Amino acid sequence: MPELPEVETVKRTLKERLPGFTICGVDIYLPKIIQTPSPEEFCRQVVDKRILDVGRRGKYLLISLSRGLMLVVHLRMTGQLVYTVTDEPRSKHTHLVFHLNNGHQLRFTDMRQFGRFWLVPAKEFKTVSGLKDLGVEPLSKEFTIDFLKKELKKRRTRLKTLLLDQTFISGLGNIYVDEALHRAGLHPSRQANTLTPGEVEALFQAIRAVLEEGIASRGTSVRDYVDGTGQAGTFQEKLRVYGRSGRPCMRCGKTIERLRLGGRSAYFCPGCQK
Repeated sequence: MPELPEVETVKRTLKERLPGFTICGVDIYLPKIIQTPSPEEFCRQVVDKRILDVGRRGKYLLISLSRGLMLVVHLRMTGQLVYTVTDEPRSKHTHLVFHLNNGHQLRFTDMRQFGRFWLVPAKEFKTVSGLKDLGVEPLSKEFTIDFLKKELKKRRTRLKTLLLDQTFISGLGNIYVDEALHRAGLHPSRQANTLTPGEVEALFQAIRAVLEEGIASRGTSVRDYVDGTGQAGTFQEKLRVYGRSGRPCMRCGKTIERLRLGGRSAYFCPGCQK
């Protein structure tokens, strides 16, 4: 699933291209991806609306439209939202096409068909399921060492499980949690309230660092992810533990291991992470 750096990269690439153009037509090939309103009403409302801006909250894309509308998009596991020329061959997994008045298209493709769209009044976008309960943005000024110390102190949850909880910190997923925990030297099954002040600070710095590096590398392309122009990211070349079970740790040489926590995989180094 695209995580914060991937969704942020899609946002930035689309923000450079979409604002100012008008949606002059819509083709929906898989109606179930439209959560609200009905597919027919979705088409009626979105046509002739101008794209004003492209934003992000957690793993959600927020496309502001004229007449006070907001298009909310969640890519889920394999969704791709790509700005392209009209004569570009269309993938068989293309489920939605927005026709723009400059002759280009914005296409949504999704092999697993889990991605979803909501068209809502802009002032009500936070009521979208999942969006309304999102936790703090980890690259925002609200995410501080003091915040993390206070919150971890009262949590008995395992670190990996807690950091994946979108109501706690929004945008983190398997890749960046594993990478942050490795950099901080913390075992994924460690109980959150057992961290020392120094360990909390190390975790805070590691979360910020891996997210910023992920964005600078335009995301991690280990499966289906591409940015808003169809280009892959490069952070997969810098991964230290994620997906590297059986290979030596770049820091200490111990063999990277993989375990299951709450139904999710966690990659870690038994030598570096305590």
